[in-house]
Amino acid sequence: MGAIASGGVIVNNPEVQRWFEHPDVLIKESLARATVELERREALYRAIRMPLPLTGQTVIVVDDGAATGATMQAAVRALKNMKVARIVVALPVASRESCVAFEKEADQVVSLLTPDSFGSVGEWYESFDQTTDEQVESLLRAAQPKNSRRA
Repeated sequence: MGAIASGGVIVNNPEVQRWFEHPDVLIKESLARATVELERREALYRAIRMPLPLTGQTVIVVDDGAATGATMQAAVRALKNMKVARIVVALPVASRESCVAFEKEADQVVSLLTPDSFGSVGEWYESFDQTTDEQVESLLRAAQPKNSRRA
């Protein structure tokens, strides 16, 4: 249906929204839920590690894959708002349509697989479990320089 990212970025996916009888109501409700979840995760994760200064930097954005590409598009637009110098989108698997869309927004797109038939990202994985908050927190703590660790 779409995706959101920090800084008020909203990406709508009209093709997916057409599948629903009352998309405007559904979009409003989904946006409200997604905003609450984004704010919850940012508060939780930023308590462990503050964002890196990215202005003027080259940023490689990695995701587990892209079907519609809305999530990656939201991430790329959020990075553009941060005035990064260069954005590279990196994916293990993506639909051809998503890659074409990313090429319009990012400086470079790398996808290991762009199969002719693409249903979902999960079909390309043996296990496609959701990453838990605890796993993210552990990775953020492990990636922090020892002299700047929080709680």
